[in-house]
Amino acid sequence: MCGIVNCNINGIVKTFPVIYGSLNEKAINISTLREQTGYITFDPGFKNTSIAKSSISFVDGEKGILLYRGYPIEEIIQKCTFLKTSYLLLNGELPNEKQLHNFSYMINQVNISNNNTKILQIFEKYPINTHPMGILSSLSSILEFMQEENNNNIFIHLLAKFPILAALIYRKKHGLSPVNYDNTLYYTSNIVNMFFATNNDKPNYIIVDALDKLLILHADHEQNCSTTTVRLLSSAHVSLYASIAAGISALWGRLHGGANEAVIEMLENILHNGGNIKKWIEKAKNKKDPFRLMGFGHRIYKNFDPRAIIIKQVAENIMKKLKFNNPILQLAKELEEVAINDSYFIEKKLYPNIDFYSGIIYQAIGIPKDMFTVMFALGRLPGWIAHWKEMRLNQEPLVRPRQIYVGYKKRNIL
Repeated sequence: MCGIVNCNINGIVKTFPVIYGSLNEKAINISTLREQTGYITFDPGFKNTSIAKSSISFVDGEKGILLYRGYPIEEIIQKCTFLKTSYLLLNGELPNEKQLHNFSYMINQVNISNNNTKILQIFEKYPINTHPMGILSSLSSILEFMQEENNNNIFIHLLAKFPILAALIYRKKHGLSPVNYDNTLYYTSNIVNMFFATNNDKPNYIIVDALDKLLILHADHEQNCSTTTVRLLSSAHVSLYASIAAGISALWGRLHGGANEAVIEMLENILHNGGNIKKWIEKAKNKKDPFRLMGFGHRIYKNFDPRAIIIKQVAENIMKKLKFNNPILQLAKELEEVAINDSYFIEKKLYPNIDFYSGIIYQAIGIPKDMFTVMFALGRLPGWIAHWKEMRLNQEPLVRPRQIYVGYKKRNIL
């Protein structure tokens, strides 16, 4: 399918081609706009600008659809593990049994052959009050210089080492000694074990299953802030490790990966102040009030975030199975019920997003608030790697946006 769009600028008509995506998304190719007309476009926040052709994930914000390599997130969450999903994102197709076994085996081999001594030596130099995301970002960059000579698969190396970094950060914050990687355990079971193991106890399956689903739901999400950051650095031929470190820093932002921590803080504040939901709903609707209802609304979704629907079920399930009576979850469900039936939120299409319930699950598992975004990064890692890889394979040009200069005109120093 092909098409053209005619653009009339100052009486001169120029023709631009239309690009169609697999699911009939339409984009006007304006790569020659300035050359033909002398104009550029102005699109703050890139709200209407496509920076790449990608086959990794797809979001339809109006219909509430999320696909990974064409597979609906609702099917993936039921039929795939996080490791299987990671393979899909990195390679474009779901693995067969042998491919998945080899994928897991290679990850295990990295952690068996590399004893992490160098990582531990550097890690111990960080002050205990350093934010976990700061440590994760800097260590991710340093990992580039810690590869074994016989391990040239940088994708596997990062997937193998990331859980170890996250667990080291958690245990250091809690004054606990490191727990070794156990190659007899599944990937997410190892994360839980390296975080929480005290004796020879095996990870709780309920917790492993909930965390595995969380990681899947965070694995990729089109051109979000951190993914675009990784792609931008990849376009400059920055190494994967440094690109991932930059992606972590972008994810750290309160309006991006830090939003789930903000949701928990908001819910705790509401509960601490009496839990009067209607009062806080009215505050959120008052433009003069600085209070904002965190976890509602999304740049892309103008319908329910499909991940939020799934994650709410995961939250309810883990609370029930662990017999964990969490007033925060009950408050969140009541707040959601009031908000989605309020004409203000309906009109503005403000529905709960994934951040609204993810922090509740992390709390139930035992993850502290300052580690929420680290867990997000664990899930998003395969998506970041896939986008970095895609940029290189497609030989995408250096990303270099234009700007509209609004400073002084040319002037002379007196």
